[in-house]
Amino acid sequence: MSGHLRAADIAAGGDQGVLAGLAIPTDFRGPRHPSLRRRIATLMLLAGLGGCGGDPGTGPVEVKWDRTTCDRCRMVLSDRQHAAQVRLPAQEGRSRVLTFDDFGCAIIWLEAQPWRDDPRTEVWVSDWRSGQWLNARAATYLPGQVTPMEYGLGAQSDPAPNGLDFAAARTHVLTVERRYNLHGNHPSIP
Repeated sequence: MSGHLRAADIAAGGDQGVLAGLAIPTDFRGPRHPSLRRRIATLMLLAGLGGCGGDPGTGPVEVKWDRTTCDRCRMVLSDRQHAAQVRLPAQEGRSRVLTFDDFGCAIIWLEAQPWRDDPRTEVWVSDWRSGQWLNARAATYLPGQVTPMEYGLGAQSDPAPNGLDFAAARTHVLTVERRYNLHGNHPSIP
């Protein structure tokens, strides 16, 4: 594209193209000194990338289904109706989000963390009907679901006659874990 310089072209002394949407007129050639030109190009590039993070620091993140793995069991996340996410409180900088293939994996993983009850720790679960992300602490859990790791809970936003709240769902998961997964046993294996 003539008439514009890209940041990399400034550093190299060229005069064509656009890099990451950073277009500057060709009548701005910048300083003639190459190292100063390179510094300006780097600053322009960093300024352009500064707003690309896209992570608001709260809430669930987009999952790359069939590519992202569970942070507890390492199974690939493919079930959009039973997945979960935990956003850890920001410790120096950005918060961190972990993904789980089953709400039960998120609870078991969270149990081992010293900050599991910190109100800044966010837990998200997908709605078993729509796949939309819900605040796990406010969701209602229905037992009897077929889930990736067989903890058997599906979350939804509205109350239900045999639904469990977050505390009861946590107790359910811990009970299933104690009953079936002690020493790595699987529920379907006698």
